[in-house]
Amino acid sequence: MAKLSLEELRALRDKESARLEKREIHGKNVHVVVAMGTCGIQAGAKVTLNSIVDEIEAKGLKNVIVTQSGCLGKCDMEPVVEVYSPETGAVAYGKVDAKLAKQIVDEHIIGGKVLKDHQIKLEA
Repeated sequence: MAKLSLEELRALRDKESARLEKREIHGKNVHVVVAMGTCGIQAGAKVTLNSIVDEIEAKGLKNVIVTQSGCLGKCDMEPVVEVYSPETGAVAYGKVDAKLAKQIVDEHIIGGKVLKDHQIKLEA
């Protein structure tokens, strides 16, 4: 195995640190949960998850964490996305495709506006 130079080691450290920071929960006040049960995955939840993560990265948002959950019991509304923020509390959205995922990031997470036309009620 070839030895790495000091510059290469620093670049590797910086790259891995940036990757790990995305998983850090401290200092983040917005939590996005994408339901990834089998019905959600079949309905396109993986595309939805990737769209949300890509948009958050593109906007440079550091205060948002994105996680996955299992089924939330709304199979007819999959993909389901929940957004928890101090300004709006917990809000669930149904039938979230890539376009709506971008809109959720832009209007809800950044703008603080709940998208009432896409909001769903989850059973407590």
